[in-house]
Amino acid sequence: MSFNTGAAISCGTGTAYGALKRLDLTGDETIAIFGQGPVGLSATQLAKAVGARVIALDIGEERLELARQFGADEVIDPGKNDIVVAIRNLTHGEGAHKLLDCSSSSDARRAAVQYVRTWGTVCFVGEDGDVTIDVSNDMLRRQVTVVGSWTFSKNGQVDWAEFVAERKIEVDALFTHEFKLDEADATYKLFDTQTTGKGVFLMN
Repeated sequence: MSFNTGAAISCGTGTAYGALKRLDLTGDETIAIFGQGPVGLSATQLAKAVGARVIALDIGEERLELARQFGADEVIDPGKNDIVVAIRNLTHGEGAHKLLDCSSSSDARRAAVQYVRTWGTVCFVGEDGDVTIDVSNDMLRRQVTVVGSWTFSKNGQVDWAEFVAERKIEVDALFTHEFKLDEADATYKLFDTQTTGKGVFLMN
């Protein structure tokens, strides 16, 4: 396992794996993943490794292209498409079995709860922000489960390291940029554009 893969597993990739475990995702299900930053891309890659059908959503064409490369079956730009229509058209009108929000967008979180299928499960993993939902119509009457996922145990980290190694998942492909420490200022300015995959600081 490379240094980069190990670093990803201890951070964003581990976060994504933990969220998929909370969702109890299986290979016969469809999952929609809002936000294709490093955590969302990891979730796309790992969900495909499980065998699930993945719908990836992001407003950035660069990140949607990365999602395609990581195996997403369908990609949607919420800025150019009606999410409700798009997801239902791709799921026989029922909605995805599972929805994962990695974007922290209030609109995305609300859409995730509203447009998961009846008896479906939604997981929030993106930090900060808020969301307002109609508890009766959006959750109770459709039997929707909403969970949060933030961190993971040391034992969990070992589990997904083994998962990645045994299935030879190309986690290194997440890293679109490498930097030295003296390039930190420019690095964070680049990441603020939210157009890249994951970056790594190299010590040598």
